[in-house]
Amino acid sequence: MTLSPDRVLPSPVLVEACENYQKQSYRNRCYILAGDGVQMLQVPVLHKTEEMPLSGASLRDPVRANAPERGISSVLVDYSTPWIVRTQRALDTAYETSAYYEYYRDGLFALLDARPRTLWELNLSTARFLLDKTGIACELQPTKEFSAPGSVPDDYRYAIHPKHTDTVLEDLGLARPYYQVFRDRMGGFTPRLSALDLLFNEGPDSIGWIKRL
Repeated sequence: MTLSPDRVLPSPVLVEACENYQKQSYRNRCYILAGDGVQMLQVPVLHKTEEMPLSGASLRDPVRANAPERGISSVLVDYSTPWIVRTQRALDTAYETSAYYEYYRDGLFALLDARPRTLWELNLSTARFLLDKTGIACELQPTKEFSAPGSVPDDYRYAIHPKHTDTVLEDLGLARPYYQVFRDRMGGFTPRLSALDLLFNEGPDSIGWIKRL
């Protein structure tokens, strides 16, 4: 993505749509900062042969989710537990005192309440929401075929993982703090959180923080 001195130049960004789903990765989770520390928000997905209710309908489709390999775009979200309500309550508790949470809350919650059928749809809509609200103008383009890791330039698909230590931000010279509600309580800045943390704390200034990197 190219940044100009006064605005973000639109740039096409490829999003991996042809890989196999990876368990325990950022594909179905993110981290936020609450009053008692870092908290994980997780979207449950179907891991075995189950029936999946269609969003907004009473019909149910049989799902073969126990295959050895599952394409990322076909993984279904599990709505059998009230994870949406728990997620919304967690966000309310963590960010209700942040400066800009109330401006973005309803739009974000609408994405969850729409109950996208697949994890791919949920991730794509969330990514577009974050890009729009932070002011980053880019076009997300799903890949049409899988490319081996390292075979394409600027490949960050597998650079970060919640179970592995990474130095991506440091290597790119992008490690830089911003304001966080619970910064003093945590003894300093808490890195590697969801972009929601930046948006709720910095609001329209999020793009300024990104460009200053």
